[in-house]
Amino acid sequence: MSLAASAVMAQQSGAGQPQEKSKGPIKVFILAGQSNMEGQGVVSMDGEKDYNGGKGNLVWSMKNSKSAGKMKCLKNEKGEWVVRDDVQISFKVGDKVRKGGLTVGYTGYGGSSHIGPELGFGLVMGDYLKEPVLLIKTAWGGKSLFVDFRPPSSGGQVGPCYTKMMEEVRAALLELGNQQYEIAGFVWQQGWNDMCTKPAIPEYAQNLVNLAKDLRKEFNSPNMPVVVGELGNGGPVTSGDMFEFRKAQQEGTKQIKNALFIKTTDFARPPELSPNPGHGHHWFGNAESYFLIGDALGEGMKNLLK
Repeated sequence: MSLAASAVMAQQSGAGQPQEKSKGPIKVFILAGQSNMEGQGVVSMDGEKDYNGGKGNLVWSMKNSKSAGKMKCLKNEKGEWVVRDDVQISFKVGDKVRKGGLTVGYTGYGGSSHIGPELGFGLVMGDYLKEPVLLIKTAWGGKSLFVDFRPPSSGGQVGPCYTKMMEEVRAALLELGNQQYEIAGFVWQQGWNDMCTKPAIPEYAQNLVNLAKDLRKEFNSPNMPVVVGELGNGGPVTSGDMFEFRKAQQEGTKQIKNALFIKTTDFARPPELSPNPGHGHHWFGNAESYFLIGDALGEGMKNLLK
């Protein structure tokens, strides 16, 4: 069944649930970055040793977090994870492409063990848009914009992840066959490796500008909306490399027309209430953090689309 056909067949049943869609062009969003875009939010694992008894995983968060009410839509009345057939996703992990309706598990781990920002983002887009939605996710852990994603306009060697990103996006679009589509936006959640590389920080703003410019040229979309998620790990800071890097992120985004910088520090949760207390680079594996990041990125994109 085609994406458009499956979306039209979806039943409308309230916010966060599959919506009945029009037969307009598929709205395609590119979601790119490194490990925090891949997704490190734990879904249900709750071992005391490795997962802190499940504190901060998605199941726990749906009952105990500030966002519990907002997350109710993730399960149906039978307690099963909802699958949004009106919001499709394509994510290549290794040599395999996982495709299907939006739900938990579209991360680098396989199965349904983790979530990334795509979940909250896809829910917002699915609720807002009348057309069917396709999220093309392309992300790899431990990659920088300084080297790995380096765009052509930055000079030097084009980053191998930039090239792979383009290949994966084009391959996913080719899978649509004769279905009409529109590149509706680009979402960027990345930065840890650049923050940890001193020479990369002062260059980051311009590299971000160049990334947006080159992607718009690649897809012949000069005004493509761009949303940049802050590297908000650990919450607010007032000095140091994280502080300087966040400033570079924000400054670069300001220089891109039709773009929004989305602050995420408010979504940081304490390690003692998270599944992976030693993983600050991954928001301690806290599922609420990843859900709220995606939701905020979606709201930002919604504002640009208006």
